[in-house]
Amino acid sequence: MNIGVPRYLIVGMAALFSAYHIVLANYTIDIPNRPGPIYIAMALYGIATIVSLLPWGPVRMPVWMATFNFATVVAISLLVANELDFTREGGTGYATWYVAASGTLLTITSTRGRHTFAWLGIGFLVAHTFSLGPVGPAGLFSLGIVGSASWVAVSHVLSSGLAKASKDAQRFILAEQEATDWQAAQDAHVHERQFRLDQTSSMALEMLERIRETDGDLSDAERRECLNLEGAIRDEIRGRKLLNDAVRDQVMIARRRGATVTLLDEGGIDDLSDEDLDRVLNRLAQAIQSTSADKVIARTVPEGSDVAITVVGLHSAGDGESSALGQDSLEEDVVDIWLEIPRVDAISV
Repeated sequence: MNIGVPRYLIVGMAALFSAYHIVLANYTIDIPNRPGPIYIAMALYGIATIVSLLPWGPVRMPVWMATFNFATVVAISLLVANELDFTREGGTGYATWYVAASGTLLTITSTRGRHTFAWLGIGFLVAHTFSLGPVGPAGLFSLGIVGSASWVAVSHVLSSGLAKASKDAQRFILAEQEATDWQAAQDAHVHERQFRLDQTSSMALEMLERIRETDGDLSDAERRECLNLEGAIRDEIRGRKLLNDAVRDQVMIARRRGATVTLLDEGGIDDLSDEDLDRVLNRLAQAIQSTSADKVIARTVPEGSDVAITVVGLHSAGDGESSALGQDSLEEDVVDIWLEIPRVDAISV
């Protein structure tokens, strides 16, 4: 975010002021001793002004351009002043246009962020005016040096203030974005927590009411159902995107027949479209339905693979008490199903 006056407006005003100085130089061309150096000064000033006001490139003036502007101020001051007779009767009038022209060029330089070069130019004008014997220090006012310095000072203060305001505004924007991101994350946490609570309530409410009615005196079948419900609640936490209604139904059916089902979502399918996700999950539900394995493990595959979900079904030859992957040895287990569900439907490809 940039705070400031529109660039085209500044360029337009500066161009008008610069053209006005050229007009004054032409209007008083008969006052200098020789017109040749005046035309050279006008050309130098015009070139420097045009280059400084080009409507493209960075707002901050390059160093070479600021140096050229300073050199132009030195050159036009020497060229014009050396052709003027400051003891002339009636004065020099607008023939000292170079002072105002230099002030305008230095103001442009300051506005475009090169304050040091602008003040060096003002310093040269002061020193050069002091060196003019007939003029002396009084020339600071009579020739308009003070006015040029005032314009540079105003430009310096305004451009520095606007630059600081732009930086402050940028910091505020970043702070606002961070606050917005933080709020979005908090809203997501709240939504996720509320969703999980709603899911838990819908699954466990009936059993909780049954526990209250019986004061915890449940039958063996009801106790087994409590374990199944606990597994379903655990799936909502660890399974995340591995769940849809079809998968929930088949997982519960498998658990009720005595199988151990483990669902692990490690983020590999977060980028799937809704259509691809439904296809993958429906295929997972079919796989769970088709196997009679004692242990069923389904987990996502990290991104970068063509496989979305890996499903393993095992018949246990041991004690059958495994409740999660890795909790006991699988050396004696017999593989009933090994399925890799692709991320992209091969038929559609």
